[in-house]
Amino acid sequence: MQAIGDTQMAMAYAPPTRHLLRAKDLADARYADRLDVEDMAKAAGLSKAHFSREFKAAFGESPHVYLLTRRLERAAALLRTTDRSIADICFSVGLQSLGSFTTSFTRMFEKSPAAYRASFPPAVSRVVVPSCVVRAYGRPQHRPAERG
Repeated sequence: MQAIGDTQMAMAYAPPTRHLLRAKDLADARYADRLDVEDMAKAAGLSKAHFSREFKAAFGESPHVYLLTRRLERAAALLRTTDRSIADICFSVGLQSLGSFTTSFTRMFEKSPAAYRASFPPAVSRVVVPSCVVRAYGRPQHRPAERG
């Protein structure tokens, strides 16, 4: 316990405050937009420096790393499940540089984006054709007998 004046205050766990959660939710929802730490700080109503310190203390990583992680996780999911180009995926998750994307992705997943994609079955192997289409096109077609 710490004495402050005549009162005693106990140091207790304090959950992350709402303003930090608001910023974290913004990063989760709008990772593909041109979002940066300053935008997250504005959402939290704090200066950029103070926000960065508070965010790291609350969540264990800087807001920049958190946002980059969200983007790279989404890129990995797109690499596994689509045939879109690596450049298209890079830009669609909110990153601006293909070189930085490749470097960051390789650092996180220990494989380049192309090698990561190659380690999964092709996206076309997971294509699901709706059963109504299978039934409609899989039925034998009635053809009248030719008379001749």
